[in-house]
Amino acid sequence: LGKVKMIYIDPPYNTGNDFVYADDFAQSTDEYLENSGQFDDEGNRLVKNLDTNGRFHSDWLNMIYPRLKLAKDLLTEDGVIFISIDGHELETLEFLCNEVFSKSNFLGTIVLQTATDNNPTQVNEEHEYMVCYAKNRSCLLPWYRISEAAEAIQKQYEKIKRTETNVENIQTKLREWINNNKDKLSQVAHYNCVDEKGVYSASSNSSNPHPGGYMYDILHYKTKLPCPKPANGWRWPEKTFLKWEKDGEVHWGADHTTQPHIKKRLSTAREQLKSMVYEDNRAETKMLSQLFDGKKVFDNPKPHKVLARVIDFATNEDDIVLDFFSGSSSTAHAVIKLNVDDNGNRKFIMVQLPEETDEKSEAYKAGYKNICEIGKERIRRAAKKIAEENPEAKFDGGFRVLKCDSSNMKEVYYNPAEYEPSLFSRLEDNIKEDRTPEDLLFQVMLDLGVLLSSKIEETTIAEKKVFNVEDNYLIACFDDNVTEEVITEIAKQKPYYFVMRDSSMANDSVATNFE
Repeated sequence: LGKVKMIYIDPPYNTGNDFVYADDFAQSTDEYLENSGQFDDEGNRLVKNLDTNGRFHSDWLNMIYPRLKLAKDLLTEDGVIFISIDGHELETLEFLCNEVFSKSNFLGTIVLQTATDNNPTQVNEEHEYMVCYAKNRSCLLPWYRISEAAEAIQKQYEKIKRTETNVENIQTKLREWINNNKDKLSQVAHYNCVDEKGVYSASSNSSNPHPGGYMYDILHYKTKLPCPKPANGWRWPEKTFLKWEKDGEVHWGADHTTQPHIKKRLSTAREQLKSMVYEDNRAETKMLSQLFDGKKVFDNPKPHKVLARVIDFATNEDDIVLDFFSGSSSTAHAVIKLNVDDNGNRKFIMVQLPEETDEKSEAYKAGYKNICEIGKERIRRAAKKIAEENPEAKFDGGFRVLKCDSSNMKEVYYNPAEYEPSLFSRLEDNIKEDRTPEDLLFQVMLDLGVLLSSKIEETTIAEKKVFNVEDNYLIACFDDNVTEEVITEIAKQKPYYFVMRDSSMANDSVATNFE
């Protein structure tokens, strides 16, 4: 509650064509009439022209609305949510989000260009959308990240430097490489100058953007004659310019007829999250198939590279990312990869109903009986592959799997009048027979407000299994016949909480001496 920095969801689209989701939210006219009670006592329709009603949309909205209400409560004050959607429900989704999150917290819509629609009717659909809202926009800082294109230029510069020492030769070769790769470097291609310190851009404007700039003479370092002043004056005061000149941060023209510029270093190049993104999703499908030994286990997985990019902008290195329509766990894959790239420690929470896979599908034939099994295996394989590709990287590729279940405790149907005095002379075990010690441990953690992601160490004391959670914060033992020796050893560790079964004490003396 209030701890998740970013939520990404790819909910079932209102099409009826997804892989395993039962997401065809259309109703026939008769079904709608029956559900909405629009018949009189004799079975006649109460209204006419019901084919034009919005029942197709309302069922989908009724599904997503309570989930978004809950999602808002999970976000931090500076948290954000990204929702993937296609054109069928874009308008209604934005209307709904305006109600839940407020229109003032709308951050924008990313258009994700994907592969061409293979079954067009009139207009070829080549894109989907990613709608973004903040919980509280006023708490957000501007989103910037280091430019990937700038990093590519830096790597090429360092490569050239290994064989060239002359600055002019390095600059010539770098400009040639930038010119040949302009389509990939469009935002940073102007970083094409080189000095002893590295790569920089000389294209920044020296002129003040508005009238009333600084007016003073700047003498060219060679001719000692004044350079032409901008009509609005210089952007910076003379004292600042002289400091930059002293530090070698001024790019001069060939003579005094050209205005000088301040060098803008490549290392300062930043990019913002853009509203237009191109990603051919067929590449992601192929990658996932290769990850699963050539088997196509999931249709249309979300591109994890795009998700990693969005997560990079919206989160810091220690934040929590949640996906409660996690599917093939693309979001988890993206978080792990991003942690490796920037040495981060983000956590992911993936939530997914165990929707069964089609018995005719490759996923089912490969042994994945439900969608959760695909997601778990994808995280394992992705983490292994990332580790192989980055042998020096230190990252946490592990995860803990929890399932919602009924209580561990038996149902009690007695009322006090039905209890016999003999019942109070012994402690009756009211735990269901099929529950494991681990089941009990996690219920206790929930009861005590201990994070389910907490570190758990399992040890043995006098042949009894003992759980130590978060370095003695909670110690638990659910074995039978717990002796005084076990209790004493646990007491020596001074846990904040110690929990055991009522019926676990070996004899009355253990109970007597327990405190």
